[in-house]
Amino acid sequence: MTGNIRFRSSDDFREGAVFAVDKPSGWTSFDVVNKVRISLRGAYGKIKVGHAGTLDPLATGVVVVCTGKETREIERYMGQEKEYVARVTFGHTTPSYDLESAFDGEYDYSRVDGELLESVTRRFVGEIEQFPPAFSAVRVNGVRAYEMARAGDKVEMKSRRVEVRELEIVEMKMPEVVLRVTCGKGTYIRSLANDIGRECGSGSYLSALRRTRVGEFRVEQAFRVEDLVRLLENKTELNQHIN
Repeated sequence: MTGNIRFRSSDDFREGAVFAVDKPSGWTSFDVVNKVRISLRGAYGKIKVGHAGTLDPLATGVVVVCTGKETREIERYMGQEKEYVARVTFGHTTPSYDLESAFDGEYDYSRVDGELLESVTRRFVGEIEQFPPAFSAVRVNGVRAYEMARAGDKVEMKSRRVEVRELEIVEMKMPEVVLRVTCGKGTYIRSLANDIGRECGSGSYLSALRRTRVGEFRVEQAFRVEDLVRLLENKTELNQHIN
């Protein structure tokens, strides 16, 4: 079993602990938090639990979880650099910019080659203006954008300034391209996938996403949910994973 738990004091989750979970596809970040909260309740009682940054349900990878007094540090963890491996598929677009919604456009991608893609991706490195997806947790007039989008309402999203520090083409087998992205807080990889397709004169969407790092928390050292649950319910085994 991989994974380490960093405690503020001994093995006291109420005093504060932080660790990374490898979120499976289909789970929300809140699902992870809720599972941790329930698992802790039996052995440790009611403890405050939160996560440091939402990861889309269809995505997998690092979700940083804080307990007890360490939840006061959530904003700091959220501000740390993130790394993703993203699969972008050309030929279609979707309203959500990923596979949460059905295709709403079909595009020719025959002119998209390595040279064009290299040129386009370079434009997205540095500080860029980005529109969050309408299917996102951003609040618009006090309402979550995804709630409005799912209800069929028109959502006017405002652009925001974000930073993409690295954007590397890992593999290109059209219509699919695999990218490695390191970025700052607030960057939407779904928007990046959509924007790259548009700038290539085609259309594309995010077909898979894995968050491999948040700050110093790497997916290789993250807990699988089932392992974490067993650990939290076994104080003896827990001692082996205290950092």
